[in-house]
Amino acid sequence: MPMRNNLLILFFLLVSNGFVYRVCHASSSYSRLISNGLQHHHIAPIGEQPLAKIAIHKAVIDLHESASIRASPFLLGLKGEDTEWINVKFEYHEPSEDDWVGVFSPAKFNASDCYSEFGNRPEAPYICTTPIKPKLVAVSDPLSFANPKAPLYPRLAHGKAWDEMTVTWTSGYNIDEATPLVEWGWKGQTKQLSPAGTLTFTRGSMCGPPARTVGWRDPGFIHTSFLKELWPNTMYEYRMGHRLLNGSTVWSKTYSFKSSPYPGQDSLQRVIIFGDMGKAERDGSNEYANYQPGSLVTTDQLVSDLDNYDIVFHIGDLPYANGYLSQWDQFTAQVQAISSTKPYMIASGNHERDFPNSGSFYDTPDSGGECGVPAETMYYVPADNRAKFWYSTDYGMFHFCIADSEHDWREGSEQYAWIEKCLASADRQKQPWLIFAAHRVLGYSSNSWLANEGAFEEPMGRAHLQKLWQKYKVDIALYGHVHNYERTCPIYQNQCVNPEISHYSGIVNGTIHVVVGGGGSHLSDFTEVNTFWSLYKDRDWGFVKLTAFNHSSLLFEYKRSSDGLVYDYFTISRDYRDVLACVHDGCAPTTLAT
Repeated sequence: MPMRNNLLILFFLLVSNGFVYRVCHASSSYSRLISNGLQHHHIAPIGEQPLAKIAIHKAVIDLHESASIRASPFLLGLKGEDTEWINVKFEYHEPSEDDWVGVFSPAKFNASDCYSEFGNRPEAPYICTTPIKPKLVAVSDPLSFANPKAPLYPRLAHGKAWDEMTVTWTSGYNIDEATPLVEWGWKGQTKQLSPAGTLTFTRGSMCGPPARTVGWRDPGFIHTSFLKELWPNTMYEYRMGHRLLNGSTVWSKTYSFKSSPYPGQDSLQRVIIFGDMGKAERDGSNEYANYQPGSLVTTDQLVSDLDNYDIVFHIGDLPYANGYLSQWDQFTAQVQAISSTKPYMIASGNHERDFPNSGSFYDTPDSGGECGVPAETMYYVPADNRAKFWYSTDYGMFHFCIADSEHDWREGSEQYAWIEKCLASADRQKQPWLIFAAHRVLGYSSNSWLANEGAFEEPMGRAHLQKLWQKYKVDIALYGHVHNYERTCPIYQNQCVNPEISHYSGIVNGTIHVVVGGGGSHLSDFTEVNTFWSLYKDRDWGFVKLTAFNHSSLLFEYKRSSDGLVYDYFTISRDYRDVLACVHDGCAPTTLAT
């Protein structure tokens, strides 16, 4: 488990007024539950913590002589490990599949942690209000960490310039007790030091429950350093550190990354894109009603293939923390093998941002009261304002425009003006591959719930943005949110404009729309309606890989996470004389579609 606060292992019997709930492995602000059985007696609503139904502070203390629970080792991280397994052994004379083991962090839980929410806003029963009372029968000795404040979870991301890489990490050191820094340089060469800024957020930063109440957990401190004036396509080593007041420095492990190519550089460039991954537990237990069953499948596939791609775009819905802040630590630990060596670029999703009266475009409670604060703090993106989570970034021959579907994108909005500026700024002679991405489907999807609503995209999505995709000749638009894979034909004015399926050459005259939301969350069904523009559908976990061989050859691949094999692909072979021959607003507005 990740190195954090001291832990206490407790063994509970779960009882209530005539009902028996068995609780799958879950994690909250101060608890983690491990179950022994495999089947649910009670399934929590999608996205709701099973733990949220248990009144921990009302637990009945009924310690049994016949019950015991022991955990080892007592002191974790003695050799500088970032993570370590705990062995738990428990005994009880009347075992049941409804018994459960809770890992409490911090070890000293107090009922005063049941922070009462302001106002009279109605909310579902949570830990501190529901009448379901567990019976405590055994308690372990506390476990602790050799250095609970050590720097953890390195997360790389592009800076605002092509030759800048940012390193973000988490620690327990505030600036009044240690100075954060990064030591970095060419492998085997003399290293230099770069300073880092420090951020955090408080319970008061959250918009509502459970993030502001029972889901709250102190995030520690988030540090970001900017490594500047990098040479293109060069391997660098780095490590994060904290210089203490006594002059000594606490260092992380040493990691490495390859710097980005110069914009327009003609070299092999490989991009991974997916959305909606979430997190899961490697001990085989479940949480969130098994809401993200494929997250480790995708994570492990990407980790096993690290040498074969250069940059990752996770386009929204990261841990599905839904207001339980400890989930962010577990997610950053899960993807660390990727984010520590590849730029890990993110987009804002509904489970990061949306909450009533928080300024999000959708007035839903999907973020569990986070209202974007953890995502904006835990991960760096090169946005002018991270509260407005839209940004552009370049990778060699690619120009990416990453929109924020949780803020207004409609014509006349601030973001719409930015999207047009981003698309117009692409130098198609140097960067022929123009990619648009957002979390929610703003283009085309055959998902069942969108079809039931009488549309095949978010309402007003393509009605407002299609003219921009067409005007600036966007090659591919990608989305998450819908948990499956789907690819369309090249589309202009809602019509297919090219009969090809797997190879496009010459003037394509349309944008290919792709849903790639199968990163690991529960899968979405397709409608039975025949959508003529849909060329390939797959209800499975997977991700997209884009490979630019040169300025005129692009390979698109959809791979399943389970085996890493290609299940859908197409190639584009063309030059961009049709793009370069006209300035914006000077090209004919019609194509083969009309």
